[in-house]
Amino acid sequence: MPEDDTGDKPLERTADSRWEVARPHGTSLSGVRMAGFRDRTAGGLDMRVLPQPAVIVVIGLGTAPITVEGASGHRPLSGLVAAMSPGPARIRGKGVECVEVALSPRAAYALLGVSPLELDGSITAFEDLWGRHARLLHEQLADTASWQERLALTDGFLRRRAAKAPPMAAEVAATWDAIVAGRGRVRIGDLAASCGWSRKRLWARFSSQVGLTPKRAAMLVRFDHAARALLAGEPAGDVAAACGYADQPHLHRDVQALAGCTPGALAGLTASTGP
Repeated sequence: MPEDDTGDKPLERTADSRWEVARPHGTSLSGVRMAGFRDRTAGGLDMRVLPQPAVIVVIGLGTAPITVEGASGHRPLSGLVAAMSPGPARIRGKGVECVEVALSPRAAYALLGVSPLELDGSITAFEDLWGRHARLLHEQLADTASWQERLALTDGFLRRRAAKAPPMAAEVAATWDAIVAGRGRVRIGDLAASCGWSRKRLWARFSSQVGLTPKRAAMLVRFDHAARALLAGEPAGDVAAACGYADQPHLHRDVQALAGCTPGALAGLTASTGP
């Protein structure tokens, strides 16, 4: 995990009527984005969890838990880890204050400590993943009032994990980069040929290190671009054409499969219900 020299730069702070947001201008690890969120009005968090090409770690800082509602029922958690394709779920909470970390697949493979496949396409309790180290970090963050210190503590925690992190196979990393560069519009056979592997070998190695098959990863990256466009208010027909779907029903099927709702329902979601 390469380092840069941005860790000591001041925070970037933004706020709207609902959320205070604090972001460092950089982190010391590539493939890692983090931010602090605080509900300014205590109006409550109610947010659908959407698939995205990153593993999301949320560490709650308040006394009230964050409740995850999914296929397995309601679970109150002090922190959570959401797989890239977590299945239909909602996150709810009152007076939410948290640190959120987004890990690219390369960073997730290095920092999680388990194969992404073990997340099993779901939302996992933060402490179930990192055990006593997670509990200690949670206590340190809760005892620290400054966003700058909180984000620095989180960055230091990840740096220590990165020091003994396994590298992702170069062929797997190159395949992921090609999928992202192609916005998900790639042929799996071409990806295998470009790294000199058979389709079967690529499928197995990529799945074990990324947590998705190459085909599912390409589907997710394309969906991510489509979801952002839909949330920005672009018509579904235009989004389907721009993102490389065969037609609007194809877009509908992918959104239904990944987000558990229709493109119209997805377009109706706003940032007003959560960070």
